[in-house]
Amino acid sequence: MFNEIDQYQEIRDAVRQLCRQFPDEYFREVDARKGYPEKFVDALIDAGWLAAMIPEQYGGAGLGLTAATVIMEEINRCGGNAGAVHGQMYNMGTLLRNGSAAQKEKYLPDIAAGRLRIQSMAVTEPTTGTDTTRIKTSAVKKDGRYVVNGQKVWISRVQHSDLMILLARTTPLAQVRKKSEGMSIFIVDLHEAIGRGLTVRPIPNLVNHETNELFFENLEIPEENLIGEEGKGFRYILDGLNAERTLIAAECIGDGYWFIEKARKYACERVVFDRPIGQNQGVQFPIADAFIEVEAANLMRFEAARRFDAHQSCGAQANMAKYLAAKASWEAANVCLQTHGGFGFANEYDVERKFRETRLYQVAPVSTNLIYAYVAEHVLGMPRSF
Repeated sequence: MFNEIDQYQEIRDAVRQLCRQFPDEYFREVDARKGYPEKFVDALIDAGWLAAMIPEQYGGAGLGLTAATVIMEEINRCGGNAGAVHGQMYNMGTLLRNGSAAQKEKYLPDIAAGRLRIQSMAVTEPTTGTDTTRIKTSAVKKDGRYVVNGQKVWISRVQHSDLMILLARTTPLAQVRKKSEGMSIFIVDLHEAIGRGLTVRPIPNLVNHETNELFFENLEIPEENLIGEEGKGFRYILDGLNAERTLIAAECIGDGYWFIEKARKYACERVVFDRPIGQNQGVQFPIADAFIEVEAANLMRFEAARRFDAHQSCGAQANMAKYLAAKASWEAANVCLQTHGGFGFANEYDVERKFRETRLYQVAPVSTNLIYAYVAEHVLGMPRSF
């Protein structure tokens, strides 16, 4: 396992070198104005990191999800926030695995070259939450187009994306044999859609994470923008969600290592009562405990990514990796804040910014309780609880 991890050292070194151009002060300023790290994202695109999973024939690097998780981890480990760009990685998988040859030819070269961004995915709805099979947004086929009506919520990076992956019902729930049937995935050209049937309403929130409500009113989508077969979108989206959860796990691991290093360094330098506070077991033991938890989560991340890249079943591993990593990063965040004491609340130390950012992953993209339910039912064979 450790030899497998070490083979990505060149990627780690290159991403770290890029991130050095964007120190803590850069992300602190972006956070203060609730902005988007445009220069940082442009640098990632120019270096080809957001095209990592695109096959070489389309201008990408032809790497797998494992490499993509390393890229996301290193961004967070260097003090940034990969939430600004991770959508491109997991949306890429949906298009790569289920898109037609024509769709790949149309979109992938421009995405790889940085001329197009596919940062956004619209699944969640305000009345259904994680009960995805009960979504109400509909797409009705008419005269070679699909007409979309409905609402989505917590849809991120719409203002910083050209394309969006949309899940909608093409067959009403009452008319399908299984509730997971009758949903389809579409590529939405946001420049064509906004103001022509799609309305975007930003949601101010705790974290500097651009997210929105979307309102669809007779939005027309060309028939050729359907990904895969009509009615099989739920199966396709699960693949993307497994990638998303594995990527989020990697970001949490990056956060965890950042918090631990920040706490370790401060504990070794901060002197109280004529000795560094890190000499006290009451300070050093919680930091050591947090490190152990992050290391353990890291192994599950690599197992989930390995299975995804091998086209093996990875739902359990992706969910468990996300759970373990989010838990570990949050524990590391608390330890780091406690180690810094009052200074941890000061903006200039960046602990409070990263503290807010990593807290999100206790809730999204899938809550802890939903992961428990998945493992209980699908791994342990217990009765479905909902």
